[in-house]
Order: sequence, then structure tokens, then C-alpha cells
Amino acid sequence: MLNIGILSTGIYLPEDYVTGKEIAKMAGIPEHIVEEKMGIKKKYVPGAGDHTCEMGIIAAKRAIAKAGINPLDIDLVIYIGEEHKEYPLWTAGIKLQQEVGALNAWAFDAALRCGTTVMALKLAKSLMIADPGIQTVLLAGGYRNGDFIDYQNPRTRFMYNLGAGGGAILLKKDHRENGLLETELITDGSFSEDVVVVAGGTKNPITKEALEQRLNRLDVLDPEGMKTRLEQKSMANFLKVIRESVRKSGFRVSDIAYLAILHMKKSAHEYVLRELGLSSEQSIYLEDYGHIGQIDQILSLELALKEGKVKDGDVVVLVSAGIGYAWGATTIKWGNG
Repeated sequence: MLNIGILSTGIYLPEDYVTGKEIAKMAGIPEHIVEEKMGIKKKYVPGAGDHTCEMGIIAAKRAIAKAGINPLDIDLVIYIGEEHKEYPLWTAGIKLQQEVGALNAWAFDAALRCGTTVMALKLAKSLMIADPGIQTVLLAGGYRNGDFIDYQNPRTRFMYNLGAGGGAILLKKDHRENGLLETELITDGSFSEDVVVVAGGTKNPITKEALEQRLNRLDVLDPEGMKTRLEQKSMANFLKVIRESVRKSGFRVSDIAYLAILHMKKSAHEYVLRELGLSSEQSIYLEDYGHIGQIDQILSLELALKEGKVKDGDVVVLVSAGIGYAWGATTIKWGNG
């Protein structure tokens, strides 16, 4: 069995942030709804230089320094940041490769909205198994989709938590620590056009009128229909990918020591833990960070290691859900255990 392990991770968070109180004021809703129900005490927002790929570059440099490797030893760079980046039509992974000094690697961009990191871990592992020339892989990228939020649009209220930041993961073949095990993914196209930025693509190009109507922001085209369909499927699929990832990795749900879960409303977070028989100590609720898309899992893992919530031999599960809709979970056996 080929061992593929996590060498290191890196996180970048901007200096700027907004508080739940400020969000409540912008949206015209009570402060306690934002802080308690939505679970946003504060969230990071980009400063002047905090561009999407740039935040991924900083996180990647931190991961490389932490691992103590020569960037020339990286064979592949997978950009896991958002499509909303420095330029509308651009391969960010190639820029990231250049900036971190991975000059012997090749690079490409991957995208599955907030499910990108989990999906890219599966993709990277498959490529490493298939290609003997790929020994070390860097996954890195940034996120600032909060730029698309219109706080005057109540249809997008569930996305008021969108923040900003960058994350990176280094994987290595024949690395016997922090073993990357199995990933489970579900996508459901019945939600594919529920949440979109209406203007800016080929269907509705950017025009003066589109900007005036704020069609360049995220919107929900069928809020009631989406809500009904999501209630029937979302939590069930969320739990299913966790259980399947753990089972395929040779463990039981009761073996999970830590769940690195994306930021979601407080009641949903608590529901997931309860259904899996986990305590609040076995996860971290990201109420001081907001939802940094596909970076959440990396952030949660780093915070857990810092707080001593993840130890040698622990079974760790990274779990995501992304607009589209996509659900994914990856199991890791942490440390040497």
C-alpha cells in the first residue's frame, strides 16, 4: 500500500475583519441573529493587497517553510483557491508555482467551490498513485467570495458569513505520518443554478444596467425551491460522506477524534456533531473567522493542532459542502499512529 501523508499546512488571514455587530447594521437585522443564529462573531475581509492567488502564495510559502523542503522538490501544484481572483480569465496555479519557487513542477487550477480542498486531496492522491514521477504535491489557494455579498439582499443571508484568507497543504509519497486515507464525494446537479452571480458570464455580460441592478453579486434564483430541496438532502448527504469516508478508510464513526468542519449556522454545526455522537470539544466552531470557503478545513486542522485537540494516532475527518451542490469528506490518520 502506497503511503501518502501530509507534510505540512499553511494559513494566511488578512489583518482586516468585520464584526457580527457591523454585519447586522449593514444588513438591517438584529445583532443576536448574526452572532448567535448565524454564528458570526467576526469574519476576515481582504485588505488592499489581499488578492485571491496572493493569499494562497503566502499560505504556500508558510507550508513550505514549516515542512523545511526545497520548493524545487515539488512536482505538482494544484491551485485550490476560488475562480474569483486577480483576473477573470487566468490560471492562478501557474503564478503560484512561480512565486513559491516550484520551478520543476507543473500546475493547474481545480474548482468545486467550497468543496475544492477535499476534492483536490482525492485528485492529488490519485495522481500520485498513477504517476511515479509525482512525489510531492502542493495544494494552495485563496478565497474572497465575500466580495459578491450584497447585505441588502435577504435571499443571500446564509452567505453573509463569507470571508477571506488563504490555505495550503503539502503532500508527500512514502511519508508515513499524517496518512491521507479515503475521500467520499457527492454532487447533485439539481442545485446547479440555484446560487449564481447573474451578470458577468456569457449569458448576461457585464453592462452598466447590470451593475446598477447589482446583478454582479451572488443571488439565489429560487429561494423557496432551494430551501425545500436542501432540507431534504443537505444534512443527509453531509453525514453520508463523513460515514462513507471513514468506512472506506477502515474505521468507524466512533473512531473519529476530530471533525474539521466548514463554518455553517450554529444549529447545523451542533446537529452534525450530535448525529455523529461527537462532543463540541471534538471540533472547532469558526465563529471568529467566518466561512473562508474551501480554506475552512485547513484552518480548522491548524487551530486544532495548536489547541492540542489533534494528537498522534487520531482519526481526523475534513468535511465540506459547496454550492452546486457538492458534499465531501476526507479521512486522515494523524501522526505516526
